[in-house]
Amino acid sequence: MKYTKQERNWVMYDVGNSALVLFNTSVVPIYFDAINTAANSAELVTAWANAQTIASLVVALLMPILGSLADFAGNKIKFFLGFFFTGLVLCFAQAIPMGAMPFLVVYVICTIGLNSSMTFYDAMLPDITTDERMDTVSSSGYAWGYIGSCVPFIVCIALILGGPAALNLDMLLCVRVSFVITGIWWLTFTLPLVRTYKQRYSKELAPGETFGSEVMKTFRGLGVTMRRIAQDKAILIYMIAFFFYIDGVHTVISMATTYGTSLGIDSTQLILALLVTQFVAFPSAIAYGKLSGKYGTLRMIIIAVVAYVAIVLFAAFFLKTAVEFWILAVAVGLFQGGIQALSRSYFGKLIPKERSNEYYGFFDIFGRYASVMGTLLVSVVTSLTGDASLGVLSIGILLIVGLVMLIRLSRIKGMA
Repeated sequence: MKYTKQERNWVMYDVGNSALVLFNTSVVPIYFDAINTAANSAELVTAWANAQTIASLVVALLMPILGSLADFAGNKIKFFLGFFFTGLVLCFAQAIPMGAMPFLVVYVICTIGLNSSMTFYDAMLPDITTDERMDTVSSSGYAWGYIGSCVPFIVCIALILGGPAALNLDMLLCVRVSFVITGIWWLTFTLPLVRTYKQRYSKELAPGETFGSEVMKTFRGLGVTMRRIAQDKAILIYMIAFFFYIDGVHTVISMATTYGTSLGIDSTQLILALLVTQFVAFPSAIAYGKLSGKYGTLRMIIIAVVAYVAIVLFAAFFLKTAVEFWILAVAVGLFQGGIQALSRSYFGKLIPKERSNEYYGFFDIFGRYASVMGTLLVSVVTSLTGDASLGVLSIGILLIVGLVMLIRLSRIKGMA
């Protein structure tokens, strides 16, 4: 399929932000472990889970209100840029030497900027393509994001692993330089989207209304949007299902390296395995987009959720060595991009286009509060039992609940 200029530039932002997502899920937890020398393995998992929880909670609280305001003409790109530049500045700030807890605060604010910009980015999808092309374009975003993010990541890993011997540089310094490299990559692949994006669908201010009065109406209007969602049975069931199953997906992604570290797996093995995940995810996400056209979007989402249940069981009961972590990384790569891309595009087909940001704001509430619940669940179970494997196993419950809701949805909408 040949992409339009707007579709291509929209995909490029996935290439940019995915570099930071990959770096945050692979190298940053190991870096945090290195500067947080006083913590044991269970404390490390708990601290990292708490940081993820706080970042997700803040985004979940902000997005419904800001999302509704962003639906007015011209606002979507403004909110996007505000959060993008916040995340970018804090990405560079992580390169400054600091203690473990100050670093965690900077990381949380950077993550808030990154994840919030991605919410507005997702809501741009109905503006830049059609319903018929949405699955393919969304899948291409994740696919090229996976493969494109590998370029700066390989450069950073080469610097981190080779810098101490080849350049006589401290390894922690190499990690700090890598934050700068990743930030520059993110900026470079954001600029094309900023230059060409046009908001096609928007709400208009009523005669005599000002933006200030509309802000007050937004707070009152949240209840109206919630009622609209509650009255649309398909959207409601899908969002509840999404709340649970995406929790498992995000928690597996965000906690994988920390969990591997707690098991004593070598950091180099963890990083290289997650790099393989990116390469596997590229063709898998493309394939998912094509298969959804043949077998139905909802059916492919259900298949991915079943696969994630198996992945969580494997991680909890069988993951002990670096070889098994590599198996886990490949399995995640096969389904990660597909489930994220199709979840985004399937929701875009269900909602009214002129209120896309408003609905995606609530969509993000469900996704972010799910992330809060998932990482908090892992943190609590791990703290109470002292066993990170039991914390990982608890994710499976959420996936199964999501699966049941998706099956219920299929009886209403079919598998399309």
